Amino acid sequence: MTEKEEKLLFVLESHIHRLMFLYDDLKIKMNDIQLLCNKLENENKILKNKYDNLKIAQIISMKHDDFKCTKTKFEQLIKKIDNCIASLNE
Repeated sequence: MTEKEEKLLFVLESHIHRLMFLYDDLKIKMNDIQLLCNKLENENKILKNKYDNLKIAQIISMKHDDFKCTKTKFEQLIKKIDNCIASLNE
């Protein structure tokens, strides 16, 4: 081999080693990103579950408030009816 070919071979080998190093570095980074992605997906599932539970709790709470409101209206109607009956008895 000529000196020029040896230099080219050396440059090629150094580029290959550099590419191998960069490839390994990218594999590590990709693994870290995958772990982060999995963690975020799990957190997302947990938050969606909490959100669904909160929506259910709000629906139950609203129904309870509606029940209280309805009960109060019935009590007011009963009082009015009692007042009307009392007025008729006078």
